[in-house]
Amino acid sequence: MKKILEPAREIDVIHETDVLVVGSGPGGLSAALGAARTGVEVTLVERFGCFGGNITAVGVEGFAWYRHEKTIDTEGVGREFEARARDAGATTPEPQSDSDAIDAEGFKLVADTLVEEAGIHPMLHRAFAAPIMEGDEIRGIITESKAGREAILAKKVIDATGDADVAHRAGAATKKTPVEEMQAASVMFSMNGVDKSKFIEAVKADPQTYKDWESGEWSVETTGKEDQMFSPFLRKPFEKAMEAGIIPRALSTISGTWGAVYDSGDLTYLNLVHLPECDGTDPASMTKNEIEGRRQAMMAVEALKRFHPGCGGAKLRNFGMTIGIRDTRKILSAYDMTELDVREEGRFEDSVGIFPEFIDGYGILILPTTGRYFQLPYRTMLPRSVRNLLVAGRATGGDKVSHAATRNMMCCTVTGQGAGVAAALAVKHGLELEQMDVQRLQQELKRQGVRLH
Repeated sequence: MKKILEPAREIDVIHETDVLVVGSGPGGLSAALGAARTGVEVTLVERFGCFGGNITAVGVEGFAWYRHEKTIDTEGVGREFEARARDAGATTPEPQSDSDAIDAEGFKLVADTLVEEAGIHPMLHRAFAAPIMEGDEIRGIITESKAGREAILAKKVIDATGDADVAHRAGAATKKTPVEEMQAASVMFSMNGVDKSKFIEAVKADPQTYKDWESGEWSVETTGKEDQMFSPFLRKPFEKAMEAGIIPRALSTISGTWGAVYDSGDLTYLNLVHLPECDGTDPASMTKNEIEGRRQAMMAVEALKRFHPGCGGAKLRNFGMTIGIRDTRKILSAYDMTELDVREEGRFEDSVGIFPEFIDGYGILILPTTGRYFQLPYRTMLPRSVRNLLVAGRATGGDKVSHAATRNMMCCTVTGQGAGVAAALAVKHGLELEQMDVQRLQQELKRQGVRLH
């Protein structure tokens, strides 16, 4: 491979802050709010033009689709996201659960308001380029944007990129799922012009369950109780489209769930296109799959128009701004969570919050309908080898099956808020992150409405 030598250059320090959060998805937005509400200066850096990440940029509106009558759920900032969106008129009842689907476009404004109210310094349209290191301590980051390369200095940094980008480039130990084993990526899209009454009538006439997710391509491990539960699942229109020659038979993986249907005729967060071996850390892979995903989505649109009642006059409304990634890098942390932790109600003295027994990924689907839950330890956010850094969201430490639980958006808000509060307390009280005062951390999290036990 040819190489060039990039010349050394001086980079302007354009901003300094107490806590710097990189990435504004559910984990990053929660981290910024948790830190700001603890009483320190906070800066939130985001590569896109809106906050919200998987909710807004990808368009995954089913924020808590796992929640049922007996679910003991997370409390804290994540529940606030739902409530604030509901108050803003940016939700609709979620069809398969006791939760609200959050309108992706409406939540952009909700997130703006939350950031402004908390006094967080917003920095949109800046992509993380490199860490600023002094030995094994991170001191800030370099960003790349239309303004060129700029430096931001911080006392503590939180990596909420989803892919452990900051931790990885700072030299922390990470692991990446082999591409052939990665959970499939998704292109989320929505339609409009749907006749809601006809659509729902057809769903009720042929109700689908979670057991129907299984096919020749997929097997699904459940506890048994999920097998008879309603799921907003669609496969039959695409099978008919294959018979009609609209979808090639090689694309038998086009199927999945619809999210919400509005009186206005919007059918949103259609999760029908699944792209295996898509590496979210490889721009060439992302390019290929963004293009392929949109191609397959248009086949799905045509299939629904022809073969699902209520969709005859419908059309594509929009794609998400970017492909949805479930699985890339994770840090090796001070404590890596295990399959046993998420399956058997793990308990930890350094808990920063709880999450229900909800596992979705790697062929496992367990829904939290019996009141079981696990705790998330502070140590799972603490990377090895790099100081002044915490990791929040789906890149926290853990094994394959634990990732199928902790990657979920609401769980990301738990580690996000925990990381934000911890970083803020470290700044306020001169603490090393590795020597966190867990009692003080838990007291502040409780004050912010987090359930720890």
